[in-house]
Amino acid sequence: MKLTLAGLAAIFVLVLAAPASAEDVKAGDLVITQAWTRATPSGAKIGGGYLTIENKGTVPDRLVGGSGDVAGKIEIHEMSMNNGVMKMRPLDKGLTIEPGKTVKLAPGGYHLMMFDLKNPLKQGDKVPVTLEFERAGKVTVSLDVQAVGAQAPGGDDHSGHGDHSSHMDMKKM
Repeated sequence: MKLTLAGLAAIFVLVLAAPASAEDVKAGDLVITQAWTRATPSGAKIGGGYLTIENKGTVPDRLVGGSGDVAGKIEIHEMSMNNGVMKMRPLDKGLTIEPGKTVKLAPGGYHLMMFDLKNPLKQGDKVPVTLEFERAGKVTVSLDVQAVGAQAPGGDDHSGHGDHSSHMDMKKM
């Protein structure tokens, strides 16, 4: 097989342009991966966002907020069990990502809470949101919309304890 110089150059460009993972977003010392959300039923006004943030630097950074056309407001929240009761609270001071550590936002734990959804989130779509960090600044990521009860990107369709469909009931309590 004979490759021309132009052919070799094209292959070289394609190899260099290919990211380590199609989902990875680098912002300063942070690497954001596995950004996803769940599909929502028609009329739902809230949704959760999940992702993994790795700090490859030597100083901490902090996720302090989020925004996007998808929702009226995006906050960082934490779910936890306390004496058998599931509790959810906003992290008003943000979420610290220590140097050399990875923080996972996932159902049942830390997550993005999207309020006043403008439209239902449909499985297979990609939803752009902008995360705001103290050091890394504003970073746009795309949340892959998974099935309604998914527990991870490409995960199962079974609802779990971290399912936000029950958030409205918890809020009423």
